[in-house]
Amino acid sequence: MNGFIKNNWWKLLGVAFILYSIIAGFLIEVPDLPIIRQSIRNLFFHVVMWFSMMVMFGTSLVRSLRYLSTFDIKHDVYAIQSINVGLFFGIMGIVTGMEWANFTWGTPWTNDPQLNGAAITILAYFAYLVLRRSIDEENKRARIAAVYNVFAFVMLIVFIGILPKLSDGSLHPGKGGSPMTVTNLDITMRLVFYPAIAGWIIVGYWLTGIRVKMDKIRQHLDNPE
Repeated sequence: MNGFIKNNWWKLLGVAFILYSIIAGFLIEVPDLPIIRQSIRNLFFHVVMWFSMMVMFGTSLVRSLRYLSTFDIKHDVYAIQSINVGLFFGIMGIVTGMEWANFTWGTPWTNDPQLNGAAITILAYFAYLVLRRSIDEENKRARIAAVYNVFAFVMLIVFIGILPKLSDGSLHPGKGGSPMTVTNLDITMRLVFYPAIAGWIIVGYWLTGIRVKMDKIRQHLDNPE
């Protein structure tokens, strides 16, 4: 038992953070802000998904750059699996965001720069998966995918981090056209928000490791020699 805890303490910590953030996210008192009201609790889910997605895509970028500098195929494997996990977080971010938007704006989707940028970014990473499937030779696939990954991450920064801030038409809190602001969290919300981010990122790395192991098993079964 002690050996299990010693080897898996960080996984247990991640799960504990997530359980804590889910329970506390529904039970703590939150500011009664105009328009969003109690839906501000979605901050602990929707925004956290985007943070986790950014970390996983950033990890994939680092792995792709390491592959281009070393041509060690293990970095390509970690790059693709990090993107798979990042896409899961991205899709969850869109789903929870649509639910929040439907409550706040009366529709699950509007012509909002940040929403459109998020959709473009997710599609760009799905295109990364399609690109990989179109190339059979392993090293060629890894090189082209790594270069594409660099451009995809630049698109991520531009469409999610830069353009929405420059636009006056965004309805997102803290942006130019927003009628509300949730940029200043009180201490109670911070005590839930930060553990939620940490927990989902930890679980993201855990899932990536599992997918890498599954990929190795699949390759061994396909090439038993």
